[in-house]
Amino acid sequence: MKSTLIAAGICFTLAMPGAFAQSANVPKPVAKSLSKVKPDDIKAHIAYLADDKLLGRKPGTPGYQMAVDYVTDQFKKMNVAPAGENNSYLQTVRIRTATPNPDATLKLQANEGAAEALKDGVEFSVYPNPAKPEVNLEEAPLVFAGYGISAPDMNYDDYANIDAKGKVVVIMRGTPEGFPSTVSSYSMDMQTILNTAAAHGAVGVLVGSTNPKGGVPNFSRGVSSVIGADGKVAASRSYHDDIKLLGMLHHDTFQKLLSSAGLEVAQAAASIKSGKTTSAALPFSIRGSYGSSYNDIESYNVVGKIEGSDPKLKNEYVVHSAHLDHVGIGRPIDGDSIYNGAHDNASGVASLLEIANVYSRLKNKPKRSVLIVMVTAEEMGLLGSAYFAKYPTVPSSQIVADINTDMPTLIAPLLAVVPLGAAHSSLEDEVKQASNYLGLDVEQDPEPEQNRFVRSDQYSFVTQGVPALHIKYGNKTADGKNNLDETVKVWREKYYHKPQDGLEGGVFDFDAAKKYAQLNFLIGYLVAQDADRPTWKEGDFFGSRFGNLQ
Repeated sequence: MKSTLIAAGICFTLAMPGAFAQSANVPKPVAKSLSKVKPDDIKAHIAYLADDKLLGRKPGTPGYQMAVDYVTDQFKKMNVAPAGENNSYLQTVRIRTATPNPDATLKLQANEGAAEALKDGVEFSVYPNPAKPEVNLEEAPLVFAGYGISAPDMNYDDYANIDAKGKVVVIMRGTPEGFPSTVSSYSMDMQTILNTAAAHGAVGVLVGSTNPKGGVPNFSRGVSSVIGADGKVAASRSYHDDIKLLGMLHHDTFQKLLSSAGLEVAQAAASIKSGKTTSAALPFSIRGSYGSSYNDIESYNVVGKIEGSDPKLKNEYVVHSAHLDHVGIGRPIDGDSIYNGAHDNASGVASLLEIANVYSRLKNKPKRSVLIVMVTAEEMGLLGSAYFAKYPTVPSSQIVADINTDMPTLIAPLLAVVPLGAAHSSLEDEVKQASNYLGLDVEQDPEPEQNRFVRSDQYSFVTQGVPALHIKYGNKTADGKNNLDETVKVWREKYYHKPQDGLEGGVFDFDAAKKYAQLNFLIGYLVAQDADRPTWKEGDFFGSRFGNLQ
């Protein structure tokens, strides 16, 4: 079906994916500026950011600073105003990587019987603590809390029939059947698990392995957090002030604990997967101590602003975010040890720079202001975005939406998109309008098991109450097979988080890159022009949890 779009005197004829879909009303000057997005300009940005001389853009390195300087210079050329700290383009992010000392001790004490010392690195491992270099856990009872989920609004609550106050909760990872993919991703996030445990008065969390043949993870490479200027933890994915112990248990130790309550790991896993909680007190207590060592660095978020035109609405902000960092230098593969991150995420940064360029060509700016935010330390746990979303350089209550761009996977023509997170808010409307304008189908996530909703920077904004989304590729292909996810899986195996993710020798479709940048621009532009700010949908899972933070 075709629909004719009238926009400021211009007639556009677009292929419409749906019979009743609405297309964006785009003024002529905006359409003209949008048409000037050039694939070669996107390629040039990626070529610089993914060059070997940047050494993989790891935070705290000269290579990352080169990326910061490049983005800053581009902002200046485009007349994008500084919106960082102290009238600069920068927001300082202090990153602490904590590693465990080799002296952790954990002792199990049966209610009836002798104490048993567990073997560090064999029967258990402990997450390092970013706030306390030495931690002593006094004896605390154990209680099994299923998945560690408390979601009465989803008719599921592992804590409903247990008392966790002053105790260490033992859990397994997973979610019940029937949870939507985004809700599952949120529920399995370690920070969610810690927050839930602390809310129920727990002092520790131990995660049991359901794999009989697996070992316990090794945290010797460190776990990173953001430290505020006051020296306290400002953002983390694995820390809560009230949780003294976060650790992992070997399957056999986990089985021993559950057996004491008449449970068995595989059966318990099957039961709670079906939605039937099996939480129970365990006839054990635990005590122990562990130490952590720290390595602190400073890195930067880069923040630019396009000021809005409306006297009132210009004090509200639409954020376009992308992570500027990658993983640096690592294990050599086929003789190459520089992890250039051309797709991940030089392509996303390039897209945002072109979005800024579209705005730079507009004489009449949108009603709301727009922030272009290049965040650091995404690869270390979404740390830069977590810090910015919690401590933004503009009033937090005035941020109305985040449109995130992370590794759009530009390897084939862009014919359909998956708007991760959009279904939770009114942003879904802008996605449909912008997609229809560009003749793109909108699809459901073809790979919900990838948990991508919580694995990129839009999630940091969601947990601060800001409606947010992340546009990914859809499955539609030109040959009608509609199996792009299969192509991406093959590509990902060869390139993702490997030195092979460079511009030379890589797979790129720069026409798709152009359309991707145009789509994200349009979504943000429509939000910036709307008299009403985005809202969470009535009764939405995330809106009910975080909407009151705005």
